[in-house]
Order: sequence, then C-alpha cells, then structure tokens
Amino acid sequence: MRGVITGKDVFRHSLTIVRLYGARCYLRCLRASLSSKPSTFLEVVFANG
Repeated sequence: MRGVITGKDVFRHSLTIVRLYGARCYLRCLRASLSSKPSTFLEVVFANG
C-alpha cells in the first residue's frame, strides 16, 4: 500500500470526489495524477491552492 494517487483511482471515484470535496478538488486530483511527482490524496485535498 503506497497511498499514491493514480489516474485510474481518480476516474473510478470521480463522482464521489466531486460530491464530497467539490469540483476544484477533483481538478487538483486530475492534475496530481498526471504529474510525474508522486502525491497522496490527502496532500491534494488539503493543499493550499
């Protein structure tokens, strides 16, 4: 268990992410999943941007 966000996870759980955290968080998740830097879901959710 690495805890790293993947594109597959973001697409699979897109409705849940949008419903619970909003569209802005979903877009940040998409950007993080396409990035070469590994990041976790919690890092993305609680980012100051």
